[in-house]
Amino acid sequence: MGEPVGFLYAHPDDESFLSACLIRQLADEGHAPVLLLATKGEAGQKNGYAAQATKEELAAIRVKEMEKAAEVLGIAEVEHLGFPDGKLDTVDETLFLEAVIRFINKYRLRIVVTFPEDGGNFHPDHMAISRFTTAAVLSGRCPSVQKLYYTLSKTLREKGYEPTFIVDTEQAWSVKAEALRAHTSQLLATEKYFGNLNVFPEDRRYESFVLYWERGQRWPSKTETSLFDDLI
Repeated sequence: MGEPVGFLYAHPDDESFLSACLIRQLADEGHAPVLLLATKGEAGQKNGYAAQATKEELAAIRVKEMEKAAEVLGIAEVEHLGFPDGKLDTVDETLFLEAVIRFINKYRLRIVVTFPEDGGNFHPDHMAISRFTTAAVLSGRCPSVQKLYYTLSKTLREKGYEPTFIVDTEQAWSVKAEALRAHTSQLLATEKYFGNLNVFPEDRRYESFVLYWERGQRWPSKTETSLFDDLI
């Protein structure tokens, strides 16, 4: 297995919304993207074949959908914490933090990617996984980590933060669309955001990431061509 790169998100499909092309690019370069999801997405929207599913059934459906998306994107490992969807802010803080630290240390991650503090859209689950991922990296108990990236949000832009690293999804849009389609039970929400997946969405063209922390320095101002720039 190549160099593992960690993506820590809240729900199945977050990885495809925010970083599908980056993940596929890393896999194609011989690296090993690994994904930690705090929930199984049982509180998500339901459509099509999942419309009548109970929460337990939807969780199982979404785990299967995630397996398909992982195959499309070349994700080496997917782990689900199975915390309650929509209620991450009620999870025992010590339990949550320990689970995140354990995942980071298991793969000896040097690079970690998660949501920004505002969760990208102020979703409480997104904000929770961001908070505990950041706390894990800053705890001093994940010594392998050299860089922590946040997905770029409107709030970060308004605060003046520019993306450190950008992926243009145009050439790989078919891959991203296939990964999004794998999350079939969520297609209504997906198409609300991206539009018809058969049409390249110019207004959603870029996957953008801001380097929040690098070896003790917060918000280093730099532009990178690779997540691996300046690793020791």
